[in-house]
Order: sequence, then structure tokens, then C-alpha cells
Amino acid sequence: MTLGYVAKGVLIAVGSFVFLGTVAALWQNPFFIRMTPTSGFEIGLLALQAILLGVYISIPVPACAVKLASVGGIVNYVGIACPICNKLLLALFGASTLLTYLEPVRIYFAVGGVLLMSIATTVRWRKGRSLIGNSVLLAVGS
Repeated sequence: MTLGYVAKGVLIAVGSFVFLGTVAALWQNPFFIRMTPTSGFEIGLLALQAILLGVYISIPVPACAVKLASVGGIVNYVGIACPICNKLLLALFGASTLLTYLEPVRIYFAVGGVLLMSIATTVRWRKGRSLIGNSVLLAVGS
């Protein structure tokens, strides 16, 4: 892992934390207003998700679990975001349905997203290690 990959991972982690936290209105900002109060778990799980994303990005691998990482990010965002502030979910399901069914289980979405991102990071880490091991074996065998 080179310094460039680590720097890229740190920038992505910090950027995703600031951007998603602002869009989810986890703190007061002039752009978005949260219509339901936070439960206290959102910032911690967003930070964990951002750290995992930074680690994921910093692992140099040609092939990776991008789909799993993407699903993990989306699921985590649904878990930390205000359910009735999300216009897409609001249009699809309505405020009453979201407050009745999504609000009580948001923490499970957020944790599930972190778990999916953890799995994607582990898969990418293992692929990176096996590729490094194979290239060392090929270099030694030559």
C-alpha cells in the first residue's frame, strides 16, 4: 500500500463523512433540515462506514467487491438518514409508512450497511493479499 493509496483513502473517508452527514442533516447546516430527531447512533455508524470506505479505497486491487460495497453504502445511508426527508422513499412509500415501518428499524439498516461494507473490505483485502502473494511467487519462480 503506497502513500498515494492511503491519502486517497483518507480523503474519501473524510469527504464521505462530511458529505453524507450534511445531506442526512446529522448536524445543523444551511443546506438541509432534519424533520425527525436523530437517535444517537447515526454519527457513530456513519463514522464507521466512512472509515471502512477509506480502508476499502486504499487497498490496491484490480478486481474487487464493488457491488457489495455499493449496497452496503446505500443500506447504511438509509439507516442514518431522516426517513421522511428522503424524497425518493417518501414518494414511493409515503410518510406514514416510513414512520411506522422504517423509523423503528433504521439502526438495523445502518448496522447492516456497515456489516456489508466490512465484508466487501475483507474480500478486497484478501484478493489484494492473494494477488501480492501470486506476484511474489511468479517473480521467484522466474
